[in-house]
Amino acid sequence: MKNYLMLLVFLATAAVAGEVPDPRHISTGWTIPSEGYADQPYIVKTDDGAWLCVMTTGTGKEGDTGQHVVSMRSTDQGRTWDKIVPIEPTDGPEASYAVLLKVPYGRIYAFYNHNTDNVRELKREDKGGYKRVDSLGHYVFKFSDDHGRTWSAKRYEVPLREFECDRNNVYGGKLRFFWNVGRPLVLGDTAIMVMHKVGAMGDGFFAQSEGAFFNSKNILTERDPEKITFETLPDGDKGLRTPAGGGRVAEEQSIVKLSDGSLYCVYRTIDGWPTCAYSRDGGHTWTAPAYKAYTPGGQRVKHPRAANFAWNCSNGKFLYWFHNHGGKFVGELGANGKNGRSPYDDRNPAWLMAGQEISTPQGRMIEWSQPEILLYEDDPYIRMSYPDLVEDDGKYYVTETQKTVGHMHEIPKPLVDGLFGQFTRRSVATNGLVLKASAAQLAAREVPMPKLPEFNKRDNKSEDQRGMDLRAGFSLDLWLQLDTLHGGQVVFDSRNTAGQGILVTTTENGALKLAMNDGRQSVSWYSDSGVLKAGKLQHVVITVDGGPKIITFVVNGVLCDGGDERQFGWGRYSSTLRTPNGAVTAKLTPAIRALRIYNHALRTSEAVGNFRAGCPPL
Repeated sequence: MKNYLMLLVFLATAAVAGEVPDPRHISTGWTIPSEGYADQPYIVKTDDGAWLCVMTTGTGKEGDTGQHVVSMRSTDQGRTWDKIVPIEPTDGPEASYAVLLKVPYGRIYAFYNHNTDNVRELKREDKGGYKRVDSLGHYVFKFSDDHGRTWSAKRYEVPLREFECDRNNVYGGKLRFFWNVGRPLVLGDTAIMVMHKVGAMGDGFFAQSEGAFFNSKNILTERDPEKITFETLPDGDKGLRTPAGGGRVAEEQSIVKLSDGSLYCVYRTIDGWPTCAYSRDGGHTWTAPAYKAYTPGGQRVKHPRAANFAWNCSNGKFLYWFHNHGGKFVGELGANGKNGRSPYDDRNPAWLMAGQEISTPQGRMIEWSQPEILLYEDDPYIRMSYPDLVEDDGKYYVTETQKTVGHMHEIPKPLVDGLFGQFTRRSVATNGLVLKASAAQLAAREVPMPKLPEFNKRDNKSEDQRGMDLRAGFSLDLWLQLDTLHGGQVVFDSRNTAGQGILVTTTENGALKLAMNDGRQSVSWYSDSGVLKAGKLQHVVITVDGGPKIITFVVNGVLCDGGDERQFGWGRYSSTLRTPNGAVTAKLTPAIRALRIYNHALRTSEAVGNFRAGCPPL
């Protein structure tokens, strides 16, 4: 209840101040300075208490001449930043995609791509070419011994072993393509770092890619950079690729460590699902790549061609950023797409899930929670990606960038606590519960309909009387047992004689459909097909989330993700829909065994907890 009251106070204060009343909206974040283009705002905490951010930036667009890596410091948890410090100059060859490693005695290393040979054009595998030259050349590092205030004048090269994909590129390996977005980590007395090797440039810019790694067994203690040694992994000359039958793209590997010293790696593909693998020997060998699943061998996680990162947390659990839909790259689209479609689209909203270790016959592995919407922007074309996670003083923060501006966000405590607690939660949410149907009401097949919050109304204080988005929502929580699955069965109906209100019906393919009408327009969305089972007691939570304007279905504790039939399991609705209210009563099907109505959008974790609490006795 305390968290709910705090949220209400925040929403009221934000409304008065004219701010977006939703901490998940990216505009509520704190801006991270840049020179225009802003990419990969990654952070480490320095030994003098500051946060050090490294970023790829420039005055042009991604890949333009002048792109370079910079750093900056914050002493107030990302709210404000000191001046930008160039790690590489703007008038040098392109320097891009830096990641940070802090060693135990406080030194900080920045690893990044450097176009040392000043290559100005590269060949595609199909005989074409690209002018963009920021993902090739040499992998280098500089270091700081004063917590990021200054950096070494000299850069040092990391020797990376040649792989099959290097030898087979159009240059025969004399020029190599690669980049890195994966955070380094410390495993015992060794540092493990990530590398995304590219075997071919072409469709989608990177036409073939795979994951490699390199370790250093003395970088944590050796202070002479000339004496630091590196070993390229995995053994052999092939990196982490997609599972058998998958596409040629396997890139942007992200690694975390497990309590037994194992490594878990997750990375993006163009197949509609991310891929993962485990290493039990520090990255020398890996399990056969498999599409990431919520539980080992279970339902696959859906994700497009975008960064999807996993992070270790101090409580022994994990957090994972992804986009929760199965976007695919089909056909020649080029780096920027054509016909209005890009293989890199639909990075809005960003979703978050939590992971915990489990024991399996194969060793320690990770199982994952159902996801929550972490961040969004009102315009669905705006994309956010390349995040980093910072944990400080019991709070969690995340960075993101839309390539033109980066932000720092504090993750709302109820959201992150709900994710971590989702594995064991078996209680019913009470915040915002405005109706719990009695046995008599269910028997009468009618309940008094509580007045739900308006979604959109006139702003009487504005000069032009424009509309005001209230970002309100609601949730319907149902236990039901349908005898048959024929389509068109009315499950819940709060419509008045003019058709305004909420209608829930069955469809011919074993799904539920939600429709809302405000007298001016109607919107609807469906659950995944086949989720309903005849004669079986089932739990369904339908949530209308007025922040990102998204409708979700959680059936028996599982968030619908579209399955094999749809790219999206969640659906957007019109931002101008004014109200879900209709009649003063709602009619129910006799199949409903329990009904709750909430006057705000339940989080996924709350819906899961309601399911695990079981159907209440009548």
